[in-house]
Amino acid sequence: MLLNKVNFVWRLVATAFGFAVFGVGGVIIPIIAVPILYILPGDSLVREKRGQKCIHLGFKSFIELMRLLRVLSYDVKGIEALRNSQLVLANHPTLLDVVFLIGLIPNANCVVKGALLKNPCMRFAIKSAGYTINSGCADDVIEQAKEAFDKGQVMIVFPEGTRSIPGESLKLKRGAANIALRADVDITPVTITCEPISLTKHAKWYNIPERPMHFTITTKSLIRADRFKQEASNSLGARALTEFLTKYFNAEVAVNDSVTK
Repeated sequence: MLLNKVNFVWRLVATAFGFAVFGVGGVIIPIIAVPILYILPGDSLVREKRGQKCIHLGFKSFIELMRLLRVLSYDVKGIEALRNSQLVLANHPTLLDVVFLIGLIPNANCVVKGALLKNPCMRFAIKSAGYTINSGCADDVIEQAKEAFDKGQVMIVFPEGTRSIPGESLKLKRGAANIALRADVDITPVTITCEPISLTKHAKWYNIPERPMHFTITTKSLIRADRFKQEASNSLGARALTEFLTKYFNAEVAVNDSVTK
């Protein structure tokens, strides 16, 4: 009993330390690294690659720090297929999902909220990495995604749009399907599970579970988007693909949950 309490206190302190490092790093690293990225020779594409690699290494280091602190452990299945993808669609159970995926993919691009550009530190980091900005215009997001694919980047999208609520069915939006169909790229589905579940949508960082979190990140078989193209209307194809993906992810996540329990 005493050992369990000591372990709990240690993980609470370690979690606080880890997130403090993440927060401080999120301010200091852009201030130091971004000017250097722009000073070094190279065109805009070269600078984007450097920016993405810098964020990739930062996120990877954070995950390794949390692992060394015994806050979490993880298992990745199909990492080569993940890195050779074009469009990665993943479920979104926890706060760390995007950190894991960018930490695993050196040339990752992702969709970020336009409001983040108001933060001076975040603005320069986002711009340096060439991330896709969601300003509320779907067509603009799709065009930016097409440019990312042309540059050989891996686009990460969470089709739910926000973290899922434990115990509830996943509800996917059509944005991811529209990107797949209009950019004419296949989908690499990825399932993320966390056992015991933590860092969910309404949970605080200090609501840690009774034992370390274990993440399982699994790359699934490719889904061909052209199966859902409709000659009559892009919207019909996006609707059909979204319905398929909703059923697919709900089934896959349910299977993974049953295996971990």
